[in-house]
Amino acid sequence: MPVGPFSPRASKPWDELNLVTGKCGNDPLFEGGLKEEAPMKHSDAVMSGDLSTVGEVDLVIVGAGLSGCILAEKCASELGLTSVILDKRDHIGGNVYDELHKETGIRVSQYGAHLFHTQFERVWKYVQQYSEWEPFDHRVVGRVADKDNVDQLVPIPPTSISVNKLFGENIQTEEEMQAWYDKVRVPNAEPQNGEEAALSRVGPQLYEKIFKHYTKKQWDKYPSELDASVLMRLPCRTTTDDRYFPDKWQALPVRGYTRIFENMLFTGAAKDMVQLRLNCDFFKAKAEGKLPKHKMLVFTGPIDAFYASQGLPKLEYRSIRFEEKVMKKPDQGFFQEAMVVNYTSAEVPFTRIVEYKHTPNQPEAIKAGECKDSVVYYEYSTAEGDPYYPVPNPANAALYEKYKALAEKEEGVCFVGRLASYKYFNMDQAILNALEMFDSLKETGKLVPKRSPAEMQASAPVLR
Repeated sequence: MPVGPFSPRASKPWDELNLVTGKCGNDPLFEGGLKEEAPMKHSDAVMSGDLSTVGEVDLVIVGAGLSGCILAEKCASELGLTSVILDKRDHIGGNVYDELHKETGIRVSQYGAHLFHTQFERVWKYVQQYSEWEPFDHRVVGRVADKDNVDQLVPIPPTSISVNKLFGENIQTEEEMQAWYDKVRVPNAEPQNGEEAALSRVGPQLYEKIFKHYTKKQWDKYPSELDASVLMRLPCRTTTDDRYFPDKWQALPVRGYTRIFENMLFTGAAKDMVQLRLNCDFFKAKAEGKLPKHKMLVFTGPIDAFYASQGLPKLEYRSIRFEEKVMKKPDQGFFQEAMVVNYTSAEVPFTRIVEYKHTPNQPEAIKAGECKDSVVYYEYSTAEGDPYYPVPNPANAALYEKYKALAEKEEGVCFVGRLASYKYFNMDQAILNALEMFDSLKETGKLVPKRSPAEMQASAPVLR
């Protein structure tokens, strides 16, 4: 039965590759006396979405996620520019938003698990200004049937431990693992689709057990229906390193992700120079002529939504449906063995179950075991709902280029972030993109990216 919480650190020597070794960073609001763990309550003016009380500003920023909030903070603190941030949701933080679950008090993410990891020192230094952090080596396990059709709990992405458990091997060294790969791979110098790419990377056994049906659930397409590039990046671990990410800095914010946005907007220069309006529909306000006078519009939403009136087709996204279940007094306080358990078989309709109670950045009462219940989220990939992952195919790429051409002709409007770029960004890439666009504003007076979206983007996770 589950014994929790799942350790926040990988086993040695892999934990030593994470340069975050203890608590670090600053939480200005906490240091100023705010001890409440839940997200801050906003004023009636903020929650009303009413723009009539907002005077002239330098920037109207659409979207209170990473890109919008970082640009508002940087423009305020370094250039003295005023802004108003609009968001149709009732909270800040975009998809990164987390909160305390009303029934249990457990810190949960409303839009799926977010794990901070980065190779960019600039990003790591920036986020430490707005949160205290603690080390966290994210590891995922999968519930996968072995060769005898008995469910096993194995590391995802697969390591030698996974291969040994699933296929009855006895691989002990990196050399033996490499030899196993060499034996099972299907050579193919020019794979024509995702299935051929996967077989050339991991061979038929791992492909069938872990990747084939999970890919179908996530994308509603079998690998044979996807471009080869989607599965050419399948991780092939020869070591027992079961960390999901290889990056230098991996951590969780001690008081949650929402606190980062609160510190960005409600401390320092931004406190007096950035206004916020939630429950505010930009398109409705624009149509009714209610946008405040401004010099520049920063749009961080889906680029096709901005041009909906042009009659072009919509870009294709995959979304996620979350099914929440409160588990009453599970054995030893936990429902499952790890924070994230993936289900790779075709028989199970959901892709994974997330149990946030395992994370070390829970409120003290949760860590002390005062809550005997738990809450889990079953995730189902779907074509409907909030946009999460751009669907990589030639038709969508060609359609995006049409939208991009329209955007480049737009006067006084800047398109920023993953939705506006129709690219999948990890959190740190979204942060770096916003910081570098601000650099361009300082240098040239224009908010333009320093890297192309193709250079910046991450591959959408094959085993999210």
